Amino acid sequence: MTDTTFSLNNFVFKPGHSVEVVGFIPKDCKLFAINFGKDENNLVLHFEPRFDYGEKHKIVLNSRVNGSWGPEQRESFFPFQEGSDTTVGFQFEEDKIIIELNHLKPLTFLARFPIEEISFLSVKQLQPKSITLK
Repeated sequence: MTDTTFSLNNFVFKPGHSVEVVGFIPKDCKLFAINFGKDENNLVLHFEPRFDYGEKHKIVLNSRVNGSWGPEQRESFFPFQEGSDTTVGFQFEEDKIIIELNHLKPLTFLARFPIEEISFLSVKQLQPKSITLK
């Protein structure tokens, strides 16, 4: 698995905003992750589709506060395929983030700590093609 990480700091993502990430999933991909928060140790959302990493074809959602992970939320809906492009949309609302997968079924992740502005985004193990803030 090639380590590819892309991160943005000091951007503004507030309730009512959305972000769309378009990327290419490599053929040998075991998992990829998209993270939102204040920094790497304080994530309001850790979004991690797992192709074959402990579990097969599961999406793991989590949060991280001061470096400590919370309980994982697992989803069985898995519209991803290695060796293809994917589009993942994130709608930030007051108390949750709605995740749209390839323009299909949305997932909801409730914010586990209050956050008025997200300023950190990282994309790991996914080759980003575009990141659009709306």
